[in-house]
Amino acid sequence: MKQLKETAAFLKERTGMEPGVGIILGSGLGGLVEEINISHRIAYEDIPGFPVSTVEGHDGRLIFGELGGKEVVAMQGRFHYYEGYPMEKVTLPVRVMRLLGVHTLFVSNAAGGLNPAFEAGDLMIIRDHINMFPENPLRGPNIDELGTRFPEMSETYCKKLIGQAKRIAADNNIRFQSGVYIGSPGPTLETPAEYRMFHKLGADATGMSTVPEIITARHAGMRCFGISVITNLSEQSEMDKPTTHEEVQSVAGTAAPRMTLVFKKLIESL
Repeated sequence: MKQLKETAAFLKERTGMEPGVGIILGSGLGGLVEEINISHRIAYEDIPGFPVSTVEGHDGRLIFGELGGKEVVAMQGRFHYYEGYPMEKVTLPVRVMRLLGVHTLFVSNAAGGLNPAFEAGDLMIIRDHINMFPENPLRGPNIDELGTRFPEMSETYCKKLIGQAKRIAADNNIRFQSGVYIGSPGPTLETPAEYRMFHKLGADATGMSTVPEIITARHAGMRCFGISVITNLSEQSEMDKPTTHEEVQSVAGTAAPRMTLVFKKLIESL
């Protein structure tokens, strides 16, 4: 907790801000930053206690500013379990956001589609998730100052925000899906057998992030909303076409403006 407080104090002193909204941007989805009226850009390497993102497509900056009339802090690039970081480091930024004053967290990711009704480039509003990581970010001594030992997870993603997002998408003629996201450690992309298994477990999309951050945010009492950009499909006909990280970034970048519009108008409505 000492490190978390020191990091939050550094950022408050540096920016003079106490944002109420936090945003985490996934692979190829950093374009939302262009919509923010930016007051401060701080490289992760300059923030005490912060890890450094090592993944292509993640710029590695914390952005402070205004979006939709609200003060926000945005992670332009996140940290992943597969990079070798312990869960404590993967989720540290979320806890720092809470200490800064964030009460609502928006999360985005690039994901593989498991639902045969999905198309590459679709936006999927996340209504629930399945944790397939080998470790829970709350494992270990509980930080009582942030939340209870056994957080309740029956409404992990805020139903009110989901309803508003669906209306925004419909009003702006944006094709959207809703579904369950399954998070696993990576860094390998899924095998055909794993795709089939995940779909049988009830998942509609799969990726290597989001779940640890959302668990940590809910532990700290934050409202959560998430969107997956479906960048590739798991249909058998697609299995002869190997997915690359470059392809994921390309499709995510194409869908980013639609996701940005939903996020912006949803933040305006808070």
